[in-house]
Amino acid sequence: MKRFAVIGLGNFGFHAAKALYEDGNEVVAIDSDKGRIHAIDPYSTEAIVLDATDKEALKALGLENMDGVIVSTGTKISTSILICLHLQEMGVKKIFAKALDEDHGKILSRVGATEIIHPERDMAIRVSRGLSRPNVLDFVPLGEDYDLVQVSPPKEFIGKNLKDLNLRAKYKVHIIAIKELVPENFVLVPSANFVIKDSDILIMLGKNEDINKIKALK
Repeated sequence: MKRFAVIGLGNFGFHAAKALYEDGNEVVAIDSDKGRIHAIDPYSTEAIVLDATDKEALKALGLENMDGVIVSTGTKISTSILICLHLQEMGVKKIFAKALDEDHGKILSRVGATEIIHPERDMAIRVSRGLSRPNVLDFVPLGEDYDLVQVSPPKEFIGKNLKDLNLRAKYKVHIIAIKELVPENFVLVPSANFVIKDSDILIMLGKNEDINKIKALK
């Protein structure tokens, strides 16, 4: 189970927090608006009314121990910039910040954001490419219970071939491709004799619950 914080619970922040929580993660939801906190409370581990520009109040939450923090404040640019700066100074390693435009994104990167999110632009590109490239796998509408994910191989997979692992029978998942990092290579529909290395990334298709069983292996 991973731990995340979402700061700012407007439309984007609310749905980000809800999705993370429904995926089985611990989620701390933060906003200065009591109404938004009340709305997200059923979909979070903890919902806190807080002015996130207050560095001392933010530090008390221990966000540096989170797997990631999403900053999704409103249209006041200075607010998100100040929050990202505080998080960076606190030692938060992964800061995902929503930007209003390209210049805002550049500034957020300068003050510590590790990934910039442009919701409208990114969705527009996704929808447009889905229309112009309908056969691209990224745009295939999977069922609600299914995921196409990248997974690092558990220790018990390393040194074994796909035939011996028999993941389809044991876990009901399919290995669509494998990304070899050493040396760099992409193997589409690997053969049954492919031997898994610790540097490989498995691209896997299956039900969420079955994939989570593999993720839980050490």
